[in-house]
Amino acid sequence: MKQLEELIVPLITEVFKKEFDNELNSDLIQLQKTRKDFEGDITLVVFPLLRLTKKSPEETAKIIGECLKGISELVVGYNVVKGFLNLIIQDSYWKNFLLEIQKVSNYGFKSKNSTGKVMVEFSSPNTNKPLHLGHLRNNFLGDSIARIFEANGKEVIRTQIINDRGIHICKSMLAWLSFGDGETPESTGLKGDKLVGNYYVKFDQEYKKEIQMLMEQGKTEEEAVKNAPLILEAQEMLRKWEAGDEEIRNLWKQMNNWVYDGFDQTYNLMEVSFDKLYYESDTYSIGKDKVLLHEKSDSFYRKEDNSIWIDLSKEKLDAKLLLRSDGTSVYMTQDIGTAIIREEEFHCNHYYYVVGNEQDYHFKVLAVILQKMDFSWAKNLEHLSYGMVDLPSGKMKSREGTVVDADDLILEMRETAAEISESHGKLDQLGEDETQSLNSMIGLGALKYYILKVDPKKRILFDPKESVDFNGNTGPFIQYTHARIKSILRRVEPNNSDELSLNEFDLSAEDRELIKWIKDYPAIIEEAGENKSPALIANYTYDFVKSFNHFYQNVPPIIKETNESLKSFRLAMCEVSADIIARSMQLLGIGVPERM
Repeated sequence: MKQLEELIVPLITEVFKKEFDNELNSDLIQLQKTRKDFEGDITLVVFPLLRLTKKSPEETAKIIGECLKGISELVVGYNVVKGFLNLIIQDSYWKNFLLEIQKVSNYGFKSKNSTGKVMVEFSSPNTNKPLHLGHLRNNFLGDSIARIFEANGKEVIRTQIINDRGIHICKSMLAWLSFGDGETPESTGLKGDKLVGNYYVKFDQEYKKEIQMLMEQGKTEEEAVKNAPLILEAQEMLRKWEAGDEEIRNLWKQMNNWVYDGFDQTYNLMEVSFDKLYYESDTYSIGKDKVLLHEKSDSFYRKEDNSIWIDLSKEKLDAKLLLRSDGTSVYMTQDIGTAIIREEEFHCNHYYYVVGNEQDYHFKVLAVILQKMDFSWAKNLEHLSYGMVDLPSGKMKSREGTVVDADDLILEMRETAAEISESHGKLDQLGEDETQSLNSMIGLGALKYYILKVDPKKRILFDPKESVDFNGNTGPFIQYTHARIKSILRRVEPNNSDELSLNEFDLSAEDRELIKWIKDYPAIIEEAGENKSPALIANYTYDFVKSFNHFYQNVPPIIKETNESLKSFRLAMCEVSADIIARSMQLLGIGVPERM
């Protein structure tokens, strides 16, 4: 069935030919949703047409409105508000639209486009600590953006680069060697990533003690920071690692494997997965080789201390270190190598990096460096920047051990969901297994929705209790509405829509409003893809659910409706509504229950 806009535009061009003897360019026709405080279904913005009509906005709008009513049954009324013509569309359009949508599987989703292959990098943790609250926002955003791209017809490769080497990894390794007494995940009962993370914190604690001791001996703070024995040992360990020292490499593999096991458990809790994993330990050397290859190129230079830099002053950026004086690489080096490997392997149309906004400058520089290396595809690298997540207690710091572990928070959300569900009596009729499954779905859904409903670029202050509220703009409120609709559909079987007599009933204002929200769904998915913003899906879904609840509360009980055609039509509306809610939440990585 044609979209309303596709039907209206030719009619308006016909009006201009008839009333103004003018061939109207369709690009001048601006149609938009009618504002809620005015009657109408679609609005024509009249101002761009005035130079052709030579009349006032109000007069132009009235002429177009009257003529539209005369030449088509589609438009049954209109009203004029300054330079805006609000058109009222006949019931039959909305009735037929809804019944056509009911037959469409994956309404609003586009079929896969073979030319649209994109890669989305997210998560990308360090192997010196467990995933925390900040990683949750990263993972939820990356996973949801990937789903939204797929809904827009793109082939998506989900990936992460695991930062498994560098001085921060050596800090955890050295602390374990120095203070660990051989303990393991098995001997302590801790997840491997948490055990290793504890030693990252331990290093920082002992390092600060050494700094304080050196300062008491007369060293300046700067001298103490550089010359504390632990940091010197960690730097030496990194040099040995890069030189391939067998003992260091074996310890590195052992501790990283502990962490990977822990990460896998957390990703399962998050319900997030990846198509391809990259490791910095594999990609840094490729970046290093590329830097050495381009050392003599324009803008690259070597300092007296033997470090290699690139001059980006022509691009109004700072000079950037690419290789340290001792030959070891930096983050930028591995990102250069990773980008090159990915392009060679996948040849994507676009590469997206979901990384916090503290790395805005880094990714701007990365794209410029790759282009200076003559990689034309680097113009298709895009940093999807997002704001940090704070708790009421303040900013989290990994090295001080003040982070909120992702596992702990997800489990806490389950418990909070269980407490609130129990106090509301929501799950009284369910068995134990179904109750546990629902608490998990509600808790994780509350967490994801609370984070994803906020524009990615904005900072978040996360409140666990608020997120699990069954009222307001929350995941549980939406999940509960889906379960309510499914309950309605279980209680009464709809008639075959082909047997409906559309002339036997009129649409209420609530019917029309809900169908108009359904009509907007494909445009919202497209807009979310263009803006790379799950928040657009989340907030549309909340508004849609509010519209459904208004409809449900203000029309007579569907199950008692005596007009069989109207009853079946409204059941069809329920069916389509449940489907839209379920697939919208799916785009956010959130499940919806059949009962609640």
